[in-house]
Amino acid sequence: MEAYAPASAATHTTIRVRTTRPTEFVDITDEVDAFVAASAIQTGMVNVQSLHTTSAIVVNEHEPLLLSDFTTLLGRAAPFRAFYRHDDAAARTVNLMPDERANGHSHCRALLLGAAASLNVVNGRVRLGRWQRVFLVELDGPREREVSMVVSGEGRR
Repeated sequence: MEAYAPASAATHTTIRVRTTRPTEFVDITDEVDAFVAASAIQTGMVNVQSLHTTSAIVVNEHEPLLLSDFTTLLGRAAPFRAFYRHDDAAARTVNLMPDERANGHSHCRALLLGAAASLNVVNGRVRLGRWQRVFLVELDGPREREVSMVVSGEGRR
């Protein structure tokens, strides 16, 4: 008799998110859920990654006052109007673009949050706690952002 061995698989997608404010928490949980469901992975991991250095991926509660508190906290940690050597066009010599924004604050805020979140997939669904949601955090908007997602694990036979 042959032992049951679920098929291993992995798949990738990229979603685009248009933001509307300088700092914004965009709930992308439904997009992550839909991607995992379409993958047929039953047990594994989904990695959700921002493809930008001035945005982040976090897991937290979607409660409007709390999201406002997060924005205030980020503003205190890396104020918009503070001096950042990154913004000094006379001193900076690398990675300059013609339409460069003064966004040193955004890079500092992103450093505090992280570029990705890795989440468990159980029974074909993203395993989140009762209040947990997945957010793209815009730190230098408004902009169009890309989020890369890879789900891997064992699927149905």
